Amino acid sequence: MALLRKINQVLLFLLIVTLCVILYKKVHKGTVLKNEADDDSETPEEVEEEIPVVICAAAGRMGAAMAAINSIYSNTDANILFYVVGLRNTLSRIRKWIEHSKLREINFKVVEFNPLVLKGKIRPDSSRPELLQPLNFVRFYLPLLIHQHEKVIYVDDDVIVQGDIQELYDTTLALGHAAAFSDDCDLPTAQDITRLVGLQNTYMGYLDYRKKTIKDLGISPSTCSFNPGVIVANMTEWKHQRITKQLEKWMQKNVEENLYSSSLGGGVATSPMLIVFHGKYSAINPLWHIRHLGWNPDARYSEHFLQEAKLLHWNGRHKPWDFPSVHNDLWESWFVPDPAGIFKLHHHNS
Repeated sequence: MALLRKINQVLLFLLIVTLCVILYKKVHKGTVLKNEADDDSETPEEVEEEIPVVICAAAGRMGAAMAAINSIYSNTDANILFYVVGLRNTLSRIRKWIEHSKLREINFKVVEFNPLVLKGKIRPDSSRPELLQPLNFVRFYLPLLIHQHEKVIYVDDDVIVQGDIQELYDTTLALGHAAAFSDDCDLPTAQDITRLVGLQNTYMGYLDYRKKTIKDLGISPSTCSFNPGVIVANMTEWKHQRITKQLEKWMQKNVEENLYSSSLGGGVATSPMLIVFHGKYSAINPLWHIRHLGWNPDARYSEHFLQEAKLLHWNGRHKPWDFPSVHNDLWESWFVPDPAGIFKLHHHNS
């Protein structure tokens, strides 16, 4: 009788253990499925697309980059990651300006550009020496600075963005195109502006067609040029086509043969891009690159036209933080004061 009771106790114990195991497996499986469902429900937020925007912050004009960043950040709900590029001796100042101003909430990385990559690739004789500054060539080296992004926006520092940068990022790049630019012939009222300030808008203004190397390209001198101050770039295509190597090749050729025009068009950084991207780039909506605001302090756009513009570019000598300049009130509304008090506006009547 005692033996039978003991056997019953063992069987009861085993039954309880079996039931516990079954119950545990059911609960555990339900938890795993719930976690998987929770993970799925979080996916849309986790994969929110990040828009990388590259902009240079040069020592003498850092306030320009900060104003551009402020205008971009203030006019969008998109998830922007700013890559602020500078030389080694300016990196701490860039970071302090952002962290000790209204820009402290932006998502950003400070990136060092090493000017040694340009050694032997730039001719020193330019009518506009400011165009020889190393940061002017950062746009040539985007894949070396940006690694984890497929699509990248680059903007010059002397711009103000009035539209939602998401629109610019959504620019369609045709198959096989590494970049999109805005044509110099597609700008509304471009002919009036060109007449007013004497601008070049063809390859003739950038390349010296007296040189055999340029003639051999087979590009008509009347071909419309484009402005690389605003770029939407496909990094995969850029690397696949070895765009950076091609640009460096044409920089070195210029050092050897002086291939670029010395006319108003200038072309220290623009000319190599015109050659490398000829017939192989997509178009940016013209309203996303309203330019030439810095070419002549006496040439003005209409107020209505300026309000329609998505992006304003003060390319040229007359910058909106300096005197003389035009439409500087639009730029100053986005200016972020320098916490260190170094960069100051030269106030004047517009």
